[in-house]
Formats: sequence, C-alpha cells, structure tokens
Amino acid sequence: MEYLKMDIPQLKVCVNKLFIEEICDIVHKAAHEDRQCLIANHNMHSVYLYHTNDKMRAFYELSDYTFIDGMPLVWLAKHNGYKLTADNRTTCLDLIPGIISLAENEGLRVFYLGGKHGVAKKGAAILRVKYPKLQIDTHHGYFGVRPGNEGNTHVIEKINEYRPNILLVGMGMPAQEHWIVDNYKALRANVIITVGAYIDYVAGQIPTPPRWIGHMGMESLYRLCCEPGRLWRRYLVEPWLLFRLLGFHVERRRRDRKD
Repeated sequence: MEYLKMDIPQLKVCVNKLFIEEICDIVHKAAHEDRQCLIANHNMHSVYLYHTNDKMRAFYELSDYTFIDGMPLVWLAKHNGYKLTADNRTTCLDLIPGIISLAENEGLRVFYLGGKHGVAKKGAAILRVKYPKLQIDTHHGYFGVRPGNEGNTHVIEKINEYRPNILLVGMGMPAQEHWIVDNYKALRANVIITVGAYIDYVAGQIPTPPRWIGHMGMESLYRLCCEPGRLWRRYLVEPWLLFRLLGFHVERRRRDRKD
C-alpha cells in the first residue's frame, strides 16, 4: 500500500502521511514478506542535520518511509494543503510500544542496538515483564562504529546471527543514521527503525515526558528542561538555520508573485 508522500518546500524535505497503526502495518508486512524496509522520522533537529550533514541526506534517500516526529512539520504540511491532524505526529515513545506489542503477538524477533553499557539489557528486562512472550536481544551502542572495525564487525555478526524481524537502532541522532548508512547492505533484518533514546526512557535513565505534553507539541520544552546541558543547542541554536530557510522560501514566493 502506498502512503502519501508530502513535499515541504519551505524546508526542502519530504515526509509520509502516516498514523501509528499504518506504521505498524508496514512493519507487519515487511516482516512476514521477509523483505528489508527502513523507516525514518523527521523533526526539526533532523531537518537541521539534513541541511548540514551529507550522510544524513544519504540516510533519507535510503529510507522507504519517513514519519513526522514534530508538530512544526505537521503545521507546515497543513499550510501546504495536506490534510493532517495531530495524530499524524508520531514519537518513538508513542510508536514503539505498538511495535513491541505486535512483535510479541506475531512472534517477531526484536534486536535493540544502543544505550550505555547495561542500559539496553535493563530496558529489555523491563519490556519482557510487560510483554512476557517478547523475543528480544540487545547490544549497547558504545563500540567502534567505523566499517571494518572489530567492534562493528562483532555487532553486525551478532545481529545477523539473531536475524531480527525488527532492528531498533537507538544511538542518538545523527550517529544512528550514520551507522545505518554505513552498514545497511550488510544487515540481515527485515525492518530497521531509528528510535533515539527509547531504551533510556524504558530503563528510567531519562524522565519520560507525559504524553499529553507531546500531543500539545510541547515535548521539546519538557526535554530541554530535563536535559539543558545536552539539548540547549538543538532547541535554542539550530532553529535559526531553519528560520533562514523559511525566510528564503517566503522571499522566493513573494518574488514569484511579482513576476
């Protein structure tokens, strides 16, 4: 099934119009058809990286679907005439529980790559309590990630030996996207999804934003208050580049109308 691909010319990126149920359906079909599928997400941070990082652009060219993870993108898409609602904005905190539940019910194997030493194992143990039939294996995200590095080779061998139906890569942006671009062809996994710090939330390493805050589009403010040292640049500096892009787009439209 095709899902609407929406062009957001103000930021020069494209996203798919998707609900959580539809993303889960994509995962289900790819797993049962034994084919590879890469699912990405776009938010304002990723848009900034898209315009400043060559490998990030390569990642989005490689991805099969890109869901919206940021209310500003929903607003811009609606401004361009697309019919969206707040439910078209999906975070990993909202999405992954549905995918984990799907994996448990369908007997799909999940592999989580990311987190500090011990955190992924702790998170996986918590998930097994909630989802008793879940098949999940993990590896931390602190290893030599360069292609050919012994640590990277070991991680790929471990993933491929497990043959996951779902590979969750939670190494933070843009490290997780870079790693996927470098290793995509070598991976034996049906569905690959970037999930940021999801396992850190599950393991209690980072406070989980109340979901009503996310639905109001204020999750970024909550995260900034919880982790100002790590996130101040993302939320206070990067938006200025995006404002410039928006300004250039408005100016081009104004000139086009004059012509």
